[in-house]
Amino acid sequence: MLTLNQQVLRTDVSGMPIEWIGYQDAVRLIVLDQVSYALGSVLYKLHGGINALSGHRTEVAVNAILATHGAHPAGRNFYQGYTPPLSNRALFRRDQNLCLYCGGHFQDRNLSRDHVKPLAQKGEDSWANVVTACKRCNNHKGSLTPEQAGMQLLAIPFVPTHAEYVYLQGRRILADQMDFLVQHFPRNSVLRRRLERGDGLIA
Repeated sequence: MLTLNQQVLRTDVSGMPIEWIGYQDAVRLIVLDQVSYALGSVLYKLHGGINALSGHRTEVAVNAILATHGAHPAGRNFYQGYTPPLSNRALFRRDQNLCLYCGGHFQDRNLSRDHVKPLAQKGEDSWANVVTACKRCNNHKGSLTPEQAGMQLLAIPFVPTHAEYVYLQGRRILADQMDFLVQHFPRNSVLRRRLERGDGLIA
């Protein structure tokens, strides 16, 4: 059994990944009969009180993946046209905590969000226009494009799909959760290729 800090992957009834939830939310969904089916290993078993009629102690087993009743009203079209919210945490993990100018690997506190086409030049604050950069490279580039600053971009920024964004938000993702998530990545996914090479998230 794992510690109660281990996240549970919640999906809709069709199996589309929705979000990560903690054990309390997972137990609540199970007790309220909101879980359609469960997949993956049992993360932990929680014990409750004694049933007055049977005399048995209640037990709730929480699996790594819980599919809950219902689906988004727009169906899969919602996920296909979905643009996830942009955050530095997810951005840094998309780029593997690498500065996409010098190629150095850094901890979050030493990284920054760089706009490939600067805001001062009417660039957008969007996934397709931002990359991870160390503070030194970001300061050197300033309000210039990479070409204007004489800098080379090491990778092309991309917009994560909904399932990829769920992956980027995860912490200590288990093997069965990872396998499930990857099945929902596009075939040409950068993240899929990265995982197939054996690269993963930066902890």
